[in-house]
Amino acid sequence: MKPTLFLLAAGMGSRYGGLKQLDGLGPNGETIMDYSIYDAINAGFGKLVFVIRKDFEQDFRDKIISKYEGHIPCEMVFQALDALPEGFTCPADRTKPWGTNHAVMMGADVIKEPFAVINCDDFYGRDSFQVMGKFLSALPEGSKNVYSMVGFRIGNTLSDSGTVSRGLCGTDANHLLTSVVERTKIQRMDGEVKYIDDNGEWTATSENTPVSMNFWGFTPDYFAYSQEFFKTFLSDPKNMENLKSEFFIPLMVDKLINDGTATCEVLDTTSKWFGVTYPEDRQSVVDKIQALVDAGEYPAKLF
Repeated sequence: MKPTLFLLAAGMGSRYGGLKQLDGLGPNGETIMDYSIYDAINAGFGKLVFVIRKDFEQDFRDKIISKYEGHIPCEMVFQALDALPEGFTCPADRTKPWGTNHAVMMGADVIKEPFAVINCDDFYGRDSFQVMGKFLSALPEGSKNVYSMVGFRIGNTLSDSGTVSRGLCGTDANHLLTSVVERTKIQRMDGEVKYIDDNGEWTATSENTPVSMNFWGFTPDYFAYSQEFFKTFLSDPKNMENLKSEFFIPLMVDKLINDGTATCEVLDTTSKWFGVTYPEDRQSVVDKIQALVDAGEYPAKLF
């Protein structure tokens, strides 16, 4: 069974100020998402599922889905503030979505096979889809509790325009994830990758330290765990009082690996991640994509 690619697009409108501003960065106006989908098809993924906001449905169907439909089956699911387990009510003043893992939970009814989760606006690169596609395709039918994450080498994910935040991953001898520590200020200084540690000191780390860029691989049992743990999350008064609290994927994965319920293999990739972290990154992303097209990595027109 071919794996599914689950794309987190629910935040798109807020982040871009509407779909019409889905930025064309490729030579023929391709978006970053177009490259991810092209890479996923070539890596053996068999279906796309987009999680979006319901009020975007028609716009999204016309502008986005119509592009891919002849190439790969597509489905949409919707993230809403009131999509909560029975017995829970959304605080009246809350406007912020419940986070990435809540978005993933919306796929439970349409995804019955191993699946990967990505952000729509991150350029992950061909090799990362190949390693994830290979991992998911090799899982025996009915596999459970065997997850994965693409671990990008930190040196391949930095911005020239300023510091970045990354989840630095700890692994054991079997390349299984043991921890993800969020570091909010990372940059290359004097030829070394450095981050600010808990004491406020700049600390060097290897160029190859794996970091999480929100590219995860799961089997469908993940949905039931998420449903249960989300109830625990919502039962904590501070998560209800804080109108910006979010149920993130690393929170769920961290719980499952610490409980000994599941393992998460960190897959190494040679891909260079890039995205528009700062407005001044835009031109550099355009240049990087053009260089990949010039090198023959991608055709000038994808779809």
